[in-house]
Amino acid sequence: MSDLSLRATIVLLLTLMAGCESFVPSFYTVPVRQGNYIDPALVTELRPGMTRQQVQRIMGTPLVTDPFHQNRWDYYYQYGKGNKIAEQQRVTLFFSGDALDRIDAED
Repeated sequence: MSDLSLRATIVLLLTLMAGCESFVPSFYTVPVRQGNYIDPALVTELRPGMTRQQVQRIMGTPLVTDPFHQNRWDYYYQYGKGNKIAEQQRVTLFFSGDALDRIDAED
């Protein structure tokens, strides 16, 4: 086999395999962070009676604001490595009017 045909065969195989990622073993997967990072120290600063603006200064904009439940803000954070969830946190804040009413946190 000549040097030119060997190169052509290698280029053809690499081109065919480029679209077949599932056949190539993967040794590294990019870690994925989703949502609002929830700092437990900041959650402890929240107090019933705080205004929405005060809460937003501490926690940031909520990930989910439900138009059907406008008195509820959901903060959710997930960190995944490969196919596994390494870390997951959720904090739900309930308001009565403009004032923080209660905090529901889950690790």
